[in-house]
Amino acid sequence: MIVPGSASQALSAALAAETGRSLATPEYHWFPDGEERAAVPDFAGDEAVVVATTDSNDAFVELLQLQDAVREAGADRVTTVLPYMGYARQDRAFEAGQPVSARAVARAVSTGTDRVVLVTPHEADVAEFFDVPVDVLDASPLLAEALPADLTEPLFLGPDESAESLAVAVRDAYGAGETDFFEKERDYDTGEVTVTPSDAAVAGRDVVVVDDIIATGSTMSEAVAALHERDCDAVYTACVHGMLAANARTKLAAAGVERVVASDTIERAASAVSVAPLVADAL
Repeated sequence: MIVPGSASQALSAALAAETGRSLATPEYHWFPDGEERAAVPDFAGDEAVVVATTDSNDAFVELLQLQDAVREAGADRVTTVLPYMGYARQDRAFEAGQPVSARAVARAVSTGTDRVVLVTPHEADVAEFFDVPVDVLDASPLLAEALPADLTEPLFLGPDESAESLAVAVRDAYGAGETDFFEKERDYDTGEVTVTPSDAAVAGRDVVVVDDIIATGSTMSEAVAALHERDCDAVYTACVHGMLAANARTKLAAAGVERVVASDTIERAASAVSVAPLVADAL
């Protein structure tokens, strides 16, 4: 059965439809002290696929409970799909005394599963932190499906050099255009990010800024504003994980974004494409 976490209900339903598997209906109860109990009373069978985006601390606790619940209900094999893995950006200790949060989370998740499926993790090497087999899927090419078919001399830009590969993947799936990237510097003490436009000609062209995740929208907004200063035409932003925390969507609109395109790894209004077929193939 497909067992959805509360943050992955639409994706789980799509995955159940894609695979022909039954969809479980977890039940959640909160105690007066704030603790949660996630149960799967209708689970049946010997294999469970727990689909849980971990976009909050509560989501992590819920995932661990769902893994345990299906084992208790008789599952012999558990596959855990993490459409979005929280804490994946803390894949190393940036300063003395800091945790490798991705490692701590991966170890905890590994205790309740036989296999993990990750969708476009921020750093692919987080797969090495798990103690079970891991499949790493790249959903970035799917974003091309939600872009207009008639972009004008499209330029696909990564917000930094490390993200250019995502821009290339979306460009290749789109079938036309060029790629480039911004220069980005981050102050890890303050969190402040400085974005410098590349030398690519953007005047009169449609630009698609591609990243794996849009969280606060600050970096992306700065990049979009810089593009408009250079007389580009329309600017689209595309990301696999549209966290869009706090006022991120407003920032992007104010910066002049034509449209925000994201997948359903994090279920938001911007979720224009589903990773269900990609995950179904992996299963």
